[in-house]
Amino acid sequence: MMTEYAIIAGGCFWCTEAVFKQINGVESVESGYIGGHVANPTYKQVCTGETGHAEAIRLGFDPEKISYGELLDISFATHDPTQLNRQGNDIGTQYRSAIFPLNETQAVEAKAAIARAQAELAEPVVTTIESASEWYPAEDYHQNYWEGEGQENRYCLAVIPPKLQKLRKRYASQTK
Repeated sequence: MMTEYAIIAGGCFWCTEAVFKQINGVESVESGYIGGHVANPTYKQVCTGETGHAEAIRLGFDPEKISYGELLDISFATHDPTQLNRQGNDIGTQYRSAIFPLNETQAVEAKAAIARAQAELAEPVVTTIESASEWYPAEDYHQNYWEGEGQENRYCLAVIPPKLQKLRKRYASQTK
């Protein structure tokens, strides 16, 4: 078995991490920062929107159980790719919808996934495809957030359960 990796941004990384931890074939989910111009950014710095980083997740997955394209389709189904530099009340470039392909095959699939998402949506998809730059893992307290502190965070309680419900409704056969 060969683990492959994907980096996806779709708003708050607490929310995207919670979704992808539910997917069969996803072996690891790490919250972090990518796409900016500051080395080793902190959460506080990224939250200002001035570092250029996106809150993102890096997924380790088994391509024999789930494809890169399927991961992107799940991402599009569980966040709003038509919102520019925001997801709901989270506003700023750090919450942008973006795909960071790690090779040319992923870049081609990212374009195809955007086209599939656009075919289902009336509004234009604004998800960007960006070069994968340096990945910075988020601070430890952001990892596995929903499974711990997130259960007591009002923001998470309002946002994550509807995402998980949407996930289970549309992708029941692919969830744990």
